[in-house]
Amino acid sequence: REMDLIMGRFADAEIGTLSEGDLDEFERLIEVPDRDLYRWITGEDEVPANYDTPLFRRLRTFHTHAAPIHG
Repeated sequence: REMDLIMGRFADAEIGTLSEGDLDEFERLIEVPDRDLYRWITGEDEVPANYDTPLFRRLRTFHTHAAPIHG
């Protein structure tokens, strides 16, 4: 599934740099229905204010063409 790849690649690359608060937020994002989270990341839907956090923005940037290419 797309979200497993998106979340997994982010976790693999960034887990060592996440604070306890970031980890809590990441777990909260994992609970969001895949369809909703995917639409937020792709910009198809507006991100609800309670999910538009620095960690979410970091996740979204990680998966945009403006971000460095991740292997």
